[in-house]
Amino acid sequence: MSLPTVDIDLVAFTADPYPILAELRKHTPICFVPQLQATLLTQHDDIFTCEKLVDIFSSDQPGGLMNELMGKNMMRKDGDAHLLERRQAQPALSPRTVKSVWKSLCERATSDVLDGLENQDTCDLVRDYAMPVSAHALRFITGLTNMSPEQLDNSSQAMIDGIANYAGDPLIQQRCEQGTQLIDDCIDDMLKADTLLSEHSMLAALMRAQQPLESVRANIKLAISGGQNEPRDAIAGATWALLSHRDQLDNILNHGSTWLHAFEEYARWISPIGMSPRRIAKDFNHKGFHIQAESRAFLMFGSGNRDESVFEQADQFDITRSNSKSLSFGAGPHFCAGAATSRMLIGGVALPMLFDRFPNIQLLEEPVFSGWAFRGPVTMPVKLK
Repeated sequence: MSLPTVDIDLVAFTADPYPILAELRKHTPICFVPQLQATLLTQHDDIFTCEKLVDIFSSDQPGGLMNELMGKNMMRKDGDAHLLERRQAQPALSPRTVKSVWKSLCERATSDVLDGLENQDTCDLVRDYAMPVSAHALRFITGLTNMSPEQLDNSSQAMIDGIANYAGDPLIQQRCEQGTQLIDDCIDDMLKADTLLSEHSMLAALMRAQQPLESVRANIKLAISGGQNEPRDAIAGATWALLSHRDQLDNILNHGSTWLHAFEEYARWISPIGMSPRRIAKDFNHKGFHIQAESRAFLMFGSGNRDESVFEQADQFDITRSNSKSLSFGAGPHFCAGAATSRMLIGGVALPMLFDRFPNIQLLEEPVFSGWAFRGPVTMPVKLK
């Protein structure tokens, strides 16, 4: 049976994808969307099952935007090729290294950012707090301490925009190419000044493993594109969620739930990574529908995380729920390699330190969110004191 075709309004989808995704889950959970030139899988169990079928739902996407703009990284490889590069990066990303090395550095950098806000009554939480906190962590972990937080954030956003540029906007592509060139230049500089490169960093780990330089470059870019915007957006977004649900904030402050619970529930509710693309490597029949080989499929994590058959009252923010079935970090062999880092940075550092320093923080206005493949607040004006 042929896939149903469903047209969507991309402007509305970008502004708020959840109503459209709810309709797709209910009526056409597997469908072809012409505006995206892709088959969308929107129900939790289909995503959970199909992501593991790497012989069909392949991450290897020759000619894909990520490969073309950032180089072929571990996320765009399957099987042994993926596993090898993942293992080579693991010394920098393991829970042990996160706990023993990165957490203390992130705490000091976050404290410095908070010090800089002490004399301000208001700020934009995205720009002035979440962005530099996330960027400093990534500078340490990648080893690119020669990049400023602003440079790292701009490069990350340029890559995110570039790999989601399915409409082919030349200006978006140009900004992406400029961002990736800056990263390459900074990698070259750090390798020349190897005495300044932390032995614990991802760049050092990949070089010790003798990974080819083109793969090193691609994997560092992957870490930046996946490790800056998403934690930045989750720090600001989880803060908004707690300030908008004061009873749940009080639950944490009274030691009922934890900051980590808040982060994990936010990442389910407003998924910073809402989609992961796959190439259909061979003809595939699923639930009576035929998906053609060499077509494109999108695993809609943000939709699976709102699936009413898996999560009770899925549209509500509830830090007391179990998120064991959440798809926020993926579900298959490409489960996010930086998950331990994100949990430490957001649940262990950024949220508790912010509320400890500014216990009376308040929203000045409701933030505007944007995006469906990657989603987060654009700005977030807050009163600090």
